[in-house]
Amino acid sequence: MNIEVIRAEMRREDEKLYVGNTVFKAEGTQSQYEITFMSKNGKDWDYSLHFTELSGDEEELLRMDELLENDDDLYNQLLDAALDAYPA
Repeated sequence: MNIEVIRAEMRREDEKLYVGNTVFKAEGTQSQYEITFMSKNGKDWDYSLHFTELSGDEEELLRMDELLENDDDLYNQLLDAALDAYPA
């Protein structure tokens, strides 16, 4: 699946927690999404997916979430975009 990364960021909170997000648009979808990443150690990541601006089709959001759960390459592409934005 082709995606367009619109913006990404990563930061540390309280010297322990990594928090980042990637805003993207996926080919064939109507909505723009934001995936938020969280990690206590910078290796094991949790995420939350939501609409960026306006609410959209709930079914489309659920399909995108399922795709992220099953497509490691897509998930890693979005995580890497956020990690690449982390100030060194």
